[in-house]
Amino acid sequence: QVQLVESGGGSVQPGGSLGLSCAASISTYNHRSMAWFRQAPGKEREGVACVDPYGGTNYAESVKGRFTISRNNAERTLDLQMNALDPGDTANYSCAATSPTYTRCSLAHHAYNYWGQGTQVAVSS
Repeated sequence: QVQLVESGGGSVQPGGSLGLSCAASISTYNHRSMAWFRQAPGKEREGVACVDPYGGTNYAESVKGRFTISRNNAERTLDLQMNALDPGDTANYSCAATSPTYTRCSLAHHAYNYWGQGTQVAVSS
């Protein structure tokens, strides 16, 4: 039984902030790399940020310096703090988990085996 559930999406104005969370009901959570992906209508799915089991992170250039990914292994949660949001950040945001044998921090969607349903983020005036 595996379940990833995102929360925290909503509508914000440009320049605003929003925090997303992912509750991961999954075994060996601490051994998996975790990531946030996003997909806007008409666009390809984009890896936003990832964090490996050791705390190493990687960010898409478009969000670097604005977004921060973090994990809480005790609570089995994954967070994404988004600051200085702009309309280009509007998308459905999903969290994802790799196999416990894959410990690299990857922004490629094919590296991930489990996905949440996603939460909508809208940035507009």
